[in-house]
Amino acid sequence: MPDDAIPLLAEGRFDGREAFVAIVRNALSAAAQEGWQEIIFSDPDFADWPLGERASIEALQAWSASGRRFVLLAQRFDVIERGHARFVPWRRMWDHIIECRAAGKGAEVPSAIWTPAWFAHRIDPERSRGVCGVEPRARRELRETIEECWRLGRPAFPASTLGL
Repeated sequence: MPDDAIPLLAEGRFDGREAFVAIVRNALSAAAQEGWQEIIFSDPDFADWPLGERASIEALQAWSASGRRFVLLAQRFDVIERGHARFVPWRRMWDHIIECRAAGKGAEVPSAIWTPAWFAHRIDPERSRGVCGVEPRARRELRETIEECWRLGRPAFPASTLGL
């Protein structure tokens, strides 16, 4: 990496909504540039994530390819459906690489991004405070928390609704 290059993925603590939104945007850009095979987004409702922004959809579009996997875990998905208008059609188009699940009642869904090599965990979602980095133990513990919520959850946010 050239000396003047700025790494896309932050490491360490972050504080505030602007910092968190920048982390999400940078993660999406890094996913597209580096061709990540798997991305997991986890949040109670994704209300304050920049998923509906044009730049986010363009990065997701650039990332999307055969053999990729995008996982969304939430308590509820109605906020995405109402508040992220650009994301919903993208989700429909790429249904074959996206898995969505709503966590069971009482499950505490972490606000996080997880990849095989990096993570961001918003430990205090109300104030958008958290940590991110590459540390294997923290990444593994976050993945275990997400997997437990996933196991207790049910399929949700279908790409289309079919009526009879």
